[in-house]
Formats: sequence, C-alpha cells, structure tokens
Amino acid sequence: MTPTTMIKTNGISKTVITTQGQLQILKPISFEVKAGESIAIVGASGSGKSTLLSLLAGLDEVSEGEIYIDGQAMQNMDEEQRAQLRGAKVGFIFQSFMLVQSLTALENIMLPAEIAGHDDAKKRALDILELVGLDHRGSHYPNQLSGGEQQRVAIARAFISEPKILFADEPTGNLDAANSDKIEKLLFELNQNSNTTLVLVTHDPVLAGKCQRQLHMQAGELTEVFSNTSIEQAARQVG
Repeated sequence: MTPTTMIKTNGISKTVITTQGQLQILKPISFEVKAGESIAIVGASGSGKSTLLSLLAGLDEVSEGEIYIDGQAMQNMDEEQRAQLRGAKVGFIFQSFMLVQSLTALENIMLPAEIAGHDDAKKRALDILELVGLDHRGSHYPNQLSGGEQQRVAIARAFISEPKILFADEPTGNLDAANSDKIEKLLFELNQNSNTTLVLVTHDPVLAGKCQRQLHMQAGELTEVFSNTSIEQAARQVG
C-alpha cells in the first residue's frame, strides 16, 4: 500500500516588501512528503529554512504557489481556517520552547486539548507526561524546569492532539549534548510509534542524519541531499 502524501507543495514562493523594494526569500519550491516520513531541512542561517517551515505549518502565507496538507489546499484558506487545520493536524516545536510561564507543565500540555474541546484533556496530558518521563514534574512551572525538561513539555504539548504532522524548528538548538540526545530519541520514538510525519529544521548534522530524507536550503532554493557527508558539509557552512 502506497503511503499517503501528507505534504505537497507546487511552486511555492515568498516575497516581502522592504525599503529597497521586493525581496524574494523563497524561490519556487515543489516537493512532497509521505505520511510517517522524517525530513530534515538544513542550510546556512538566513537561507529560508524557518520561513519554509512557517509556510508549511500555516503560520504564514505564500506569495505564490500551492500547499496541500493531508489533501487540503491551504492557499485557499483564511487565517481562521488555517488555525483550525493546525489545531486538527499539526504540532509545532520551537527552539525557545514557547511555554506559558503562568501555567504548570501539566496545564501547558493540556492547553491544546482543552482548546480542541477534548473532555479527557487532563488524562491525555498525564499519560503523555509519563511518556516523556516527566510525570513527577507536572505541578512545576516552566521556570522551575531545566531546558531539556521544558523542551520535553513542549513536545508533549505538541503531541497531545495526536497531530498527523510535527514541525520542529531547531528542537535541540538551546540544549546541551545530553539533553539533545534525549530529545532526539523522544522525537523519533513518537514519529515511529504514532506514524507522525516529522519535518525539522536543524543545524545539527547528527540529528539531520537520523532522518529518512534531508533537504538543503541555499539562498531560498531547496535541493534534496542523499548522503550524510553532504549533510555534514552543509552544516559546516552554517558554523
């Protein structure tokens, strides 16, 4: 059985207006991602990686082209419709964790499920808190948690609604080596066990090499990379 196409782009580009005139951040990009695949997007800072991720996740609008998420045409949606799609099918993990400081770890994880109207939000949150190894930290606030613990809470929050796609922007960028290893292991376990499609932006050649496919972004253009050697060279350009 052929895997479902979870993400499809046709000639998407992004242009912004600056004081100097129009600036094309992304040149027309077309590619597909199958359900359950793990994809790394690598490239130098300023190459357009995070812009592409924001477009795919519906956090920003394309200037031209088409994006289909699980068969739904995002370019035809208004902001409210894109928000509904994100809530139903997409999880997002940020480098800076983006936890609500006034909520406990458990409450942060519950939040998307409560917004989605799930009656069992607390049970779901407790189950996934145990899954990420933080069941003893549920009543703690973000400022009482280490960086690695905060990122595990962010991953749990992203997974509570059982998203079909998880987007991660430098998920290990603010973590030390030991915590990076834990987060990588957790991401790929959840990717494989729940058949969630994983799309991540990273500077880390080791993390990129663990993905099934690697895409290299350079000056707004995307090319597929097949070997880990090429990934390491691309990552060294980043510095």
